[in-house]
Amino acid sequence: MSKLTNYSQCIQKLCRDYAQRRNVGDNQEVEIQTIFDREQNHYQLIYIGWQNEERIFGPVLHLDIKADKIWIQWNGTEEDVADELVKMGVDKDDIVIGFQPPYIRKYTEYAVG
Repeated sequence: MSKLTNYSQCIQKLCRDYAQRRNVGDNQEVEIQTIFDREQNHYQLIYIGWQNEERIFGPVLHLDIKADKIWIQWNGTEEDVADELVKMGVDKDDIVIGFQPPYIRKYTEYAVG
């Protein structure tokens, strides 16, 4: 299996697992959806629905694969997504914390870009 295929599968599993954990017993009016664009390597998990007459819509997770690296563009969970990817076998050098400014990334244990 190619590295790109493996990374895509890891990201999809991460999103599906999180969605499954969140849906158990949660507000039935707020749906959690996985959105996978496998051709362009964009992966999202979003909330959509209503809670107490308030519209809920927005990203929970957004990950991309760019230049053979996984970019964590947004993490709205309390989970350490990068650590979860490492546990799945992704090298730290292949993970970019994209929501952090580039000048801060060099101080993390992950890739700069």
